[in-house]
Amino acid sequence: MSLVHEKVAQAHSILQEQGIDLWLTFVRETVSGGDPVLPVIFGPGDLTWQSALLLTRSGERIAIVGRFDAEAVARDGVYSTVVPYDQSIRPALLEALERLNPAQIALNYSRHDVEADGLRHGMYQTLVGYLEGTPFAERLVSAEGVVRALRGRKTAGELARITAAVDTTNKIYQRTYDFMQPGMTERQVGQFMHELLAEYGVGPAWNPAGCPAVNSGPDSPVGHSGPTDLRIERGHLVHFDFGVQQDGYCSDIQRMVYFLRPDERTPPAAVKQAFRTVLHAIQVAVGEMKPGVRGQEVDAAARQVIVEAGYPEYMHATGHHVGRRAHDGGGILGPAWERYGETPNYPLEAGQVYAVELGVAVPGYGYIGLEENVRVGERWSEFIGTPQLDLVVR
Repeated sequence: MSLVHEKVAQAHSILQEQGIDLWLTFVRETVSGGDPVLPVIFGPGDLTWQSALLLTRSGERIAIVGRFDAEAVARDGVYSTVVPYDQSIRPALLEALERLNPAQIALNYSRHDVEADGLRHGMYQTLVGYLEGTPFAERLVSAEGVVRALRGRKTAGELARITAAVDTTNKIYQRTYDFMQPGMTERQVGQFMHELLAEYGVGPAWNPAGCPAVNSGPDSPVGHSGPTDLRIERGHLVHFDFGVQQDGYCSDIQRMVYFLRPDERTPPAAVKQAFRTVLHAIQVAVGEMKPGVRGQEVDAAARQVIVEAGYPEYMHATGHHVGRRAHDGGGILGPAWERYGETPNYPLEAGQVYAVELGVAVPGYGYIGLEENVRVGERWSEFIGTPQLDLVVR
């Protein structure tokens, strides 16, 4: 069974659980930027004309698509009923809705979750126009909860792909540690990691210009700007933020290296203390990650460790979903800041995979940041792959 078959079967159970009769994904010309949920529930690739994918809680799978897409959809076998059309999708769509007579029609719009907000405004207006004068116009609801559960609850097949991506990421990191030397620029190290991506036959988990991030020393800007021409020097912390996309699924991992000065046998006390603090905060966060716990609670526990140790509060969430994307929508492990909307209030669920990340600056040396990928289990959570427990020293 393909992953799309697995996820569509999972969608039916989620609709039953949430009491939603029908989930409707309405798209067109998806090669120009399709609904983010489409690869989860649709296998053949792109759709051209207006297309409606209907999943019901009773188990029906209906695809209403342009005639020239119909054969590919039928061959894929995910949608048991494939309805082709020529001049307008409206008659076939209304006929299906009249037969199903759903009490709710869940659509892909959301104020809070980017991965659940795939219905473009123009397509929404078109759909509302088609439904004008029918009882279905008053039955539209957000599919945010459906999409959040579907993307978040990883099947065994999805977890295997994420685990493989983490394993490849750690292999690339190890080879990078062996390659890098004082005098090299951040950009040279980043280029080496890009060459390894090609060697392993995988892609970067986000924009290649910023994947990896390589930050050497106190003057390197930490964030999404990518490597610079700053050179690695002894006495520098080198921070990495990197992930791969492998078989459609991502990893997102941060790692730390310290280059000893000629007169040092071990990293300075300030560096070791900062690393221990960041490591402890990560471990505290993972210890809090259980089904039913809100993301805001996990974030607060980790944040408290950092602040009580005397470091400034970090200005980002402690964690986010990882899946088909490095930032995979849904809830976050974050504070109740306005920019995050309701996402810190969503409870964790078994099967979710998060990247847990935070860091602190060490004046004169650079930035220490760690990030691990973590699976939420039925009772507790576990690291995917081997976490960094000690500072890599060169």
